[in-house]
Amino acid sequence: MALRRTLRLKTREQRELEYYRDHDARPYVRERCGALLKIAQGEPPYAVARLGLLKPRDPDTVYGWLQVYEEEGVAGLVTHQHGGKRRRSL
Repeated sequence: MALRRTLRLKTREQRELEYYRDHDARPYVRERCGALLKIAQGEPPYAVARLGLLKPRDPDTVYGWLQVYEEEGVAGLVTHQHGGKRRRSL
């Protein structure tokens, strides 16, 4: 059986995620920080992806956010914007 992914945060890290969740102007940053805070509170990432956000997400997406945060911190969440329409050059 696979191990369940968890996230352990220091007080400073939790406050930083809470700040970005509550104050950042970019919705994708607020969503990612909120998801990570839920995982840190003990919710399984799969459940957060399916039921814990305003819009259901693919669990692999949330696991990706978790991986980026573990490797790069909040800076990684802010700089790795994914998805959206591709711009075509004329």
